[in-house]
Amino acid sequence: MISSCLIKMGVALTLFKGERRAQTPPMSESPKNSPLLTPLAASLPATVPFVGPEAQERATGQPFKARLGANESVFGPSPNAIRAMRQAVKDMWMYGDPESHDLRAALGKHLNVAMDEIVVGAGIDGLLDSLVRLTVTNGTPVVTSAGAYPTFNYHVKGYGGTLHTVAYTADHEDPDHLIAKAREVGAKLIYMSNPDNPMGTVHSANTIQRMIESVPEGCLLILDEAYIDLAPRGSAPALNTKNDRVIRMRTFSKGYGMAGARVGYAVGHASLIDAFNRVRNHFGMNRISQIGALAALADQDWLADVCDKVETSRQALYQIAEDNGLDALQSATNFVAIDCGGDGVFARAVLDNLVAQGIFVRMPFVAPQDRCIRISCGAPKDMTLVAKALPKALAAARAGTQNL
Repeated sequence: MISSCLIKMGVALTLFKGERRAQTPPMSESPKNSPLLTPLAASLPATVPFVGPEAQERATGQPFKARLGANESVFGPSPNAIRAMRQAVKDMWMYGDPESHDLRAALGKHLNVAMDEIVVGAGIDGLLDSLVRLTVTNGTPVVTSAGAYPTFNYHVKGYGGTLHTVAYTADHEDPDHLIAKAREVGAKLIYMSNPDNPMGTVHSANTIQRMIESVPEGCLLILDEAYIDLAPRGSAPALNTKNDRVIRMRTFSKGYGMAGARVGYAVGHASLIDAFNRVRNHFGMNRISQIGALAALADQDWLADVCDKVETSRQALYQIAEDNGLDALQSATNFVAIDCGGDGVFARAVLDNLVAQGIFVRMPFVAPQDRCIRISCGAPKDMTLVAKALPKALAAARAGTQNL
């Protein structure tokens, strides 16, 4: 099993986002005695927020048959984007444009906002790092949902912030409870994703707009819309860059199929967007990635086709769940959360058995959402593999065995 293999490699394991978080063995010198580290850095564990499928494949010595755990798009990027990136390879001797001018201009036209209201970064993760660095210091109160995207928490802890969490309500992040908690603790930041990861649920644009209007003075709502391109119409309120209490973050990683290129962008009030220039890595954006994203944005027909393929795969996953007597949550994303019918321990056993069969999936890590496993949408061949593997995984989990 993956667990025993990683342990043999000298990697300590803890639960994180429904899978094992790798923690490196301790150094010969205690971090607290190291003159190089700040007290805050010395107090933090050396962790990797997500253990990637590559690490799991190295541990087992076997490649996965289906890579359905990281919500990547197996349908890939637009052929136009691929072509543009191939043509750009010869110019890799040049740095990428530190202003991402052309991409920001195209995004501004696409979204009907000004260029100075957009910042481009190395995926939403990179933008979150910069934003937290700008706003959080030791003890700064920050509000998020228990079980929501853990990389945000990773950055908050990395800059010394204090996390306050609220529970999901009916498998949805709860805007009212998040706002109430922010008022209670005097939060500087609120983090929420819509559609949600890891459950795939979504709130209407009206609900999100009411949340935006309720953000307390002196607080900023980070609205993570990584999956908005895949969501039903009416899931996102209109962009209003005059409001300085919300910043919207989006990405080319999901619908556009460019997760490996690391291109995300944030839209917000010009003064907040300009503040990113105080801390961001100005040459952090790969030249080829910028060019590829520009071509991908121009090919909206490809994005529409991907959305159709994702919907077909979602329907296949709903059917697979039903065929196995399980309930699947209705998803507005390119993954489906499937209720395994037990608790987190049982869902973990199902997941481990799927991994043993070569199916890479993940799961939530906070109860009661951890009763589910999360399966990314895929091609028909991927769905066939899941359909064959899931009954065996359920049977093995019920029998209390792991090796199939």
